[in-house]
Amino acid sequence: MAEDPSVTNFRNYIRIRTVHPDPDYDACTKFLKRQAEELGAQFQKIECVPGKPVVLMTLPGQDPSLKSVLLNSHTDVVPVFPEHWKYEPFSAHKDEKGDIYGRGTQDMKCVGIQYLEALKRLRRDGATFLRNIHLTFVPEEEVGGAEGMGMFINTPEFKKMNVGFGLDEGYANPTEKFSVFYGQRNPRAILIRCKGQPGHGSQFIPNNAGEKLHKVINSFMEFREKEKERLENDKGLRLGDVTTVNLTMLKGGVQENVIPAELSVGFDVRLAPSITDKEFEAMVKLWCEKAGDDVSYEFTRKAVPQVVTCIEDGKNPWWDAFSSACKKEKLDIDTEIFPASTDSKYIRMLGIPALGFSPINNTPILLHDNNEFLNEKIFLRGIEIYATIIPALANLKP
Repeated sequence: MAEDPSVTNFRNYIRIRTVHPDPDYDACTKFLKRQAEELGAQFQKIECVPGKPVVLMTLPGQDPSLKSVLLNSHTDVVPVFPEHWKYEPFSAHKDEKGDIYGRGTQDMKCVGIQYLEALKRLRRDGATFLRNIHLTFVPEEEVGGAEGMGMFINTPEFKKMNVGFGLDEGYANPTEKFSVFYGQRNPRAILIRCKGQPGHGSQFIPNNAGEKLHKVINSFMEFREKEKERLENDKGLRLGDVTTVNLTMLKGGVQENVIPAELSVGFDVRLAPSITDKEFEAMVKLWCEKAGDDVSYEFTRKAVPQVVTCIEDGKNPWWDAFSSACKKEKLDIDTEIFPASTDSKYIRMLGIPALGFSPINNTPILLHDNNEFLNEKIFLRGIEIYATIIPALANLKP
């Protein structure tokens, strides 16, 4: 049986090794340029950082003065551990069940191709759009997005796009439902340095760095446990509704029998919308003060303002258009806060409403995991879904 051309296109995209730490953005850009030509879209390559291109495709609408629709996806993917994969991670191997294996099959090359294939289908059917449609394929999302979408939103090219609403990635849902994300947690990385009296490992040296480090870790872990219990005890909460804290780095020491003059600990923190950045920093400051003198903290990941998109019926026309299209496709959707981080944070911080949505259900969540895969039937169904959602947004009347 012949393979659907959309699936072939998807598999070819997976085979492009845009994997960190050395993504092949050049091959990816050439591939996307061919896609733009096939779609009949305007094509631009914008490099905010040399060698890290943002690809912009535009389909002009009948009234370009109206706010446009942005369909965003990222081109980069996270590293792999090939020895733990069933098949080579960039082979896009398809098994007898139609499961396509490869890094990026869920996160998020599927969505980029689904946008393109849905629009190709709509254009073949003679569809027209009231508003401009922009597709952005951005780099560096998997390392925070600062040199991708984070810089692109400050360019003249982005301002000319006149974006009114954005779609970005979500993730798979293992049930019949589809997940839709209207906000996300604020990722913070913290490094805490504890300085103290050095000495011989055989002594009870007062005011030493290890004692202070112990107190700091206890404070963070006690907060972590409270948030974990809150999630477990309240069935109405999702992961995105609570703050996660994880110890990710430990530094220091010179020799087993020498008490060091300095020890450091790093934490990965994802702040739920219920706690502001200032409130959390005040907590960290207090924990450091309680640990003793010469305990300092540094936020090594820049804060992004937490903004959520209104999903109340009748209060946001973009949401109404999106949700109506989902109902037309008979999708059972779950709305929630995204527990990790995506480039939609940069869109929302400009005051532009955005939703995270990957049309993937009945699929285990495998982003960043070994043996990431997507079934071809689920993939093709996603194209059908976007072929309903995109016109609903692009033809939204002012």
